[in-house]
Amino acid sequence: HVQLVESGGDPVQAGGSLRLSCAVSGDTFSRFCMAWFRQSPGKERGEVAAQYSGGGTPWYADSVKGRFTINYADNTLYLQLKNLKIEDTGMYYCAAVRSGCYRGIHYPLWGQGTQVTVS
Repeated sequence: HVQLVESGGDPVQAGGSLRLSCAVSGDTFSRFCMAWFRQSPGKERGEVAAQYSGGGTPWYADSVKGRFTINYADNTLYLQLKNLKIEDTGMYYCAAVRSGCYRGIHYPLWGQGTQVTVS
């Protein structure tokens, strides 16, 4: 039974930085496509970054390219957020699927979310 537990969300000023973490437990042997999603107030949840746990080139949404960095190490998925903007405010969710990454993939595994508030 895989569990994803996010942490690291906080209030932060515009221009600041945060690092989000998503700890993976229950299955540390499988390879996963792992992603971060964001749900901002009044908007649908959208994918912002994805990374295959076995390595490879990550994917980023255009809105975060050059500012966010995703990486997976030691059974934890990270998202480094830099130069934060007010529009980055939202609940950030970690998601995973036992598969390689491709656009439009369905993620059956989700964490509970961690809140980032940029002011």
